[in-house]
Amino acid sequence: MSLFWRIFAMNAFLLIVATGLLLSPWVTVSHPVLFDEAVVLIVGVLAMLVANGLLFRHGLAPLERLSHAMAKADLLHPGTRLKVTGQHEITELVDTFNAMLDRLENERATSSARVAAAQEAERRHIARELHDEVGQALTAVLLQLKWLADQAPTELRKDLHAAQETTRESLDELRRIARRLRPGVLEDLGLVSALRALTADFTTAGVAVRHDLDPGLPGMTPEVELAIYRVAQEALANAARHSHADRIELNLRHRTPGALDLIIRDNGHGRRDAAEGSGIRGMRERALMIGAEFSIGSSREGGTAVRLRVPVTAGAER
Repeated sequence: MSLFWRIFAMNAFLLIVATGLLLSPWVTVSHPVLFDEAVVLIVGVLAMLVANGLLFRHGLAPLERLSHAMAKADLLHPGTRLKVTGQHEITELVDTFNAMLDRLENERATSSARVAAAQEAERRHIARELHDEVGQALTAVLLQLKWLADQAPTELRKDLHAAQETTRESLDELRRIARRLRPGVLEDLGLVSALRALTADFTTAGVAVRHDLDPGLPGMTPEVELAIYRVAQEALANAARHSHADRIELNLRHRTPGALDLIIRDNGHGRRDAAEGSGIRGMRERALMIGAEFSIGSSREGGTAVRLRVPVTAGAER
């Protein structure tokens, strides 16, 4: 029997019982209505309303649970499914909703992987253009300034040397940007060397970035290594730009059986219930693509702690 007919049958039963009682000799209505008869009618109506409410609540409770689950569904936090309970129609609806979540999560993972691949290809292209075109142009300008400084009068050499230093600093910054766009050291020397170089890039006069990297890491696919590197890069960038921290720690450990842990902590002012921006969402999507667990919370020093746990089975080389 469908949900509609069950609810209809319950209401019909209540109305039939009430009509039967009115037609029976036990319940009579006089004209004018006596006080005892009014009390019986009012109590009967209230009893019908209470019974009707309880029946509706029991019958529609699975739909209410499904509504709450649909409102809380988030594709960036996959795996949450509604328990299949209730009558046949409800279980079919819950099964359909769970299947829809499975399909949406699979489609999101596929599309996110495609977007990430396109982003990496575009980053490699931009980094190559910066290095080959802009970098060479700045190098030529630097050489020309050096030649001019050697040929210029003494009173102009100080200004030309200052222009040389500015050009050299711009060239160094350009190379740092190109390295962040396309981490060649990751491809050439591996994840540990790339993270070591990354911490050196973010170390400045006002921010000390320390690292603790386990040397004996399991073999990982290039996709997993790149995802770990990008999460570390984004977490370090957020800490350096927004946390007002003067000390940042990056740890990569293989001390938990079956898992690889990446932890970035700082001693800044923390997130303070700030909404998640595109950077954090990007880190979550990177974690989902490799089957890792991503979390962000508070560090022991009151700052922010970003954690990424990568299953060894997901990171192992094929």
